Amino acid sequence: MANKIIIYSLPECAYCKMAKEFFNRKNISYEEKDVSNDIAREEMIKKSDQLGVPVIDVDGEIIVGFDEEKLSALLNNQ
Repeated sequence: MANKIIIYSLPECAYCKMAKEFFNRKNISYEEKDVSNDIAREEMIKKSDQLGVPVIDVDGEIIVGFDEEKLSALLNNQ
């Protein structure tokens, strides 16, 4: 079963780019939300209580920042 992944990011964020490259390398689909948009930013803050990006939502599990080890564990090393 595919995971539902949302990444809250900013275009200039290096860690956001690293997270997206990680998903692309593993052929994992994700939805990207640019938090320079007020609605996406508010949604991200509500989920994470954080202003920093990236915030990654994997099936409701929130990861703040790019943590490849934790992401791999959550995704069962897909």
